[in-house]
Amino acid sequence: QVQLVESGGGLVQAGGSLRLSCTASGRTFSRYAMAWFRQAPGKERDFVARISWSGGTTDYADSVKGRFTISKDNAKNTVYLQMNSLRPEDTAVYYCAADMAWSPLPESPSAYEYWGQGTQVTVSS
Repeated sequence: QVQLVESGGGLVQAGGSLRLSCTASGRTFSRYAMAWFRQAPGKERDFVARISWSGGTTDYADSVKGRFTISKDNAKNTVYLQMNSLRPEDTAVYYCAADMAWSPLPESPSAYEYWGQGTQVTVSS
């Protein structure tokens, strides 16, 4: 069992930055691929980014490429999402997810076994 706890959300003006953190407890964190998803009110949960267990491979949604960076610190059991140049459309609850497999369909929430409770990010215009 893996427990994931997100932090770092908040209210920020458009153009600003936030860094989200997701700390894991339980089984060996370094063996898990990690991902961030987000869900706006009334919308589906969307893929944002993922990182391999080693941290050597990353994928991003087109909507965040060049603005968001995912990173992983296995020594701290933590994955980060650095979000720059934030836009009002980035407003959502952001969720951390984990799975031991490296899925060919990273955009699918069903590819991840473990989920955090989410952290709210609100970007004002």
